Amino acid sequence: MSFLSQQEKAESSPPPSMVPPPSSNHQAIQQFLSSVLSQRGTAALPYSEDTKWLIRQHLLSLTTTSPSLEPKTATFTHNDGRTVNLLQADGTVPITFISVTYNIPVIIWLFESYPRHPPCVYVNPTRDMIIKRSHPFVNPSGLVSIPYLQNWIYPSSNLVDLARELGSVFGRDPPLFSQRPKPNPNPNYHPNQSSLGSVGNTGGGGGYPRPIVRPPQYPPYGSGGAVGKVEAEDAAEVYKRNVIDKLVENVHGDMLQLSKTREAEMESWFSAQSVLRGREEEFNKGLKEMRDKMEGLELHLQVVLMNTDVLEAWVRENKGKLKGVSEDIDVDNAFECVDVLSKQMLECTAVDMAIEDAVYSLEKAVQEGAMPFDQYLRNVRLLSREQFFNRATAAKVRAAQMQAKVAGMAARAPRYAT
Repeated sequence: MSFLSQQEKAESSPPPSMVPPPSSNHQAIQQFLSSVLSQRGTAALPYSEDTKWLIRQHLLSLTTTSPSLEPKTATFTHNDGRTVNLLQADGTVPITFISVTYNIPVIIWLFESYPRHPPCVYVNPTRDMIIKRSHPFVNPSGLVSIPYLQNWIYPSSNLVDLARELGSVFGRDPPLFSQRPKPNPNPNYHPNQSSLGSVGNTGGGGGYPRPIVRPPQYPPYGSGGAVGKVEAEDAAEVYKRNVIDKLVENVHGDMLQLSKTREAEMESWFSAQSVLRGREEEFNKGLKEMRDKMEGLELHLQVVLMNTDVLEAWVRENKGKLKGVSEDIDVDNAFECVDVLSKQMLECTAVDMAIEDAVYSLEKAVQEGAMPFDQYLRNVRLLSREQFFNRATAAKVRAAQMQAKVAGMAARAPRYAT
């Protein structure tokens, strides 16, 4: 956005302004800023509520380090014709040029988007001053565009550093020069004896008395004496300063680009780190499950080894029993029970299966009509009663065998622990 010159703004829209009491008391400036920033309704300043406190701190810090800059309110006219009441810091910035201190009048406007966006700075020449032609940082309308404004970073950038940077830049290449003095018919008239008020506020409408301050000094303009020396050194010095500023600007741009690149790389590394942490958790979880499964398999292996030992022992004991036995073998005596429980279990199982076969045969007889139905019911009732007692006995025997088996496994467990 391009801006009108300050003189054009003052002539086109003389705004009402508010000026703090002309006092060096820091408390008076605090009260003034608190008052204008706390207004509501149509008189409220167009700043967001979450930044007003930061704006107040910036201006208070500026007046502490640069007392010549005075905060006040004035009306600013944009290029599209909009007028808005804004805060400004009006005054002078001291510079040192050829070992001599001068004061450069400036106006720092705080736009509606401040401090997220940089302020607008104008040099404010008086009637006996002119703006230097082809200045690298000041255009003919007085608009200032130094690298600090172009590289404004919220929230680290502030007005104190801006004023310091203005003094440094203008000290290397002053933007204003005084014209040759003209005869003054009125020796009592002092054009610079006025307070550093806002543009268009030359009357006493501020509500406070206007103090008279010592007129600031500005770099001379003309020929002869030291001025000739300045002009002789001007081209070489300006070229050197421009080269240095360009190098600083390029280095700053490269640093910003490098910082953005490193930030992107850090974000990618953080994302990769997050993915790796998730995989580490999954790996640890799977490893724990595998260890638990391995422990279960080891226990199962011990059981299998114990059963294998039992079967091998049985085979060794019964390997030679059938040698020398005739081929006519009694089926009932083919198996020899090792203990009383096994024999009882074998008898109960045989009786249970025989009863199943008998009941099946009775059902076939009833279906074919070979047996009366009442006789079938009586036989089935008797067989079922006997089957029930045999099954109950078999269940008890099975429980006793299981208990004996567990006791035997516990007794052989130390053999496989190693």
